[in-house]
Amino acid sequence: MTTTAETGAGKRARVRVARLRSLLMGLIALTTVAAGSACTTGGDQPRVVVTTNILGDITRQIVGDEAEVTVLMKPDADPHSFGLSAVQAAELERADLVVFNGLGLEENVLRHVDAARESGVATFEAGKAVDPLTFHAGDDGGPEEEAGQPDPHFWTDPDRVRKASGLIADQVVEHVGGVDEQAIRANAARYEKQLADLTTWMEKSFALIPEDERALVTNHHVFGYLADRFGFRVIGAVVPSGTTLASPSSSDLRALTWAMEEAGVRTVFADSSQPDKLAQVLRTELGGQVSVVELYSESLTRKDAGAGTYLQMMRANTTAITDSLTGG
Repeated sequence: MTTTAETGAGKRARVRVARLRSLLMGLIALTTVAAGSACTTGGDQPRVVVTTNILGDITRQIVGDEAEVTVLMKPDADPHSFGLSAVQAAELERADLVVFNGLGLEENVLRHVDAARESGVATFEAGKAVDPLTFHAGDDGGPEEEAGQPDPHFWTDPDRVRKASGLIADQVVEHVGGVDEQAIRANAARYEKQLADLTTWMEKSFALIPEDERALVTNHHVFGYLADRFGFRVIGAVVPSGTTLASPSSSDLRALTWAMEEAGVRTVFADSSQPDKLAQVLRTELGGQVSVVELYSESLTRKDAGAGTYLQMMRANTTAITDSLTGG
């Protein structure tokens, strides 16, 4: 009897061990599947890297959930001066597609874009593809030393952004494997409709400004495309250059104040991401009768800070310009 009881207990113990082993193997299998799934949705997901945050927002509208979009430029940064960490530079070379503004805008980043291209990464220079304007010297206030050079600030014309968005969609479909082309095309069509509506709204808003009052003085030359598209005159800029890295001389400031006096202009539009000390100098030069109005010109803000998207930025700028020049 003792032997039989011991034998039965042994069998039950072996059954429990077998069940525990089966349970553990099942848990291990589930963990392996989950880890593999995480790897597939993370590391294996196609990647688009964008240099500036304005282009980053535009690209995200088009890509949607079809790929991971990494934006290198932080909110409220200056595209002319921001740089990359070693990790960010490496991200460029791991991308399926790099979208960048070009035309000399991202002055500290373009060499990394070149390196990514040389390593075989597909790159798209948006500014070069949308019929860029060139800087003009002379009476229109263009930067003398940059005359004839392409103006990189094309995003102040929403029609050119609409063209760029369609081209970005083409690039994503061509170079980013695994995306749903129909989804990309549908996203692009929806966003292009929003951009067309933006253009119409801007036209109606600016129509409230008398033509002889449509004059712009800015911190630096950034609104040439907006002026060309909507019929503004660019009187000049505090920094007589297309880049914020330049500095004005005393003769530059004198020439600008003379131009402002001759045109009867008393409003300066300053970049919200840059200190407006240079623009404030004009208040002293012109006897204190100058209004300094902040615009979002070269960078988006955080989501809750007034210009978290390209559409918000353009609507905010249009409202600020219209209110300032109509006394609204």
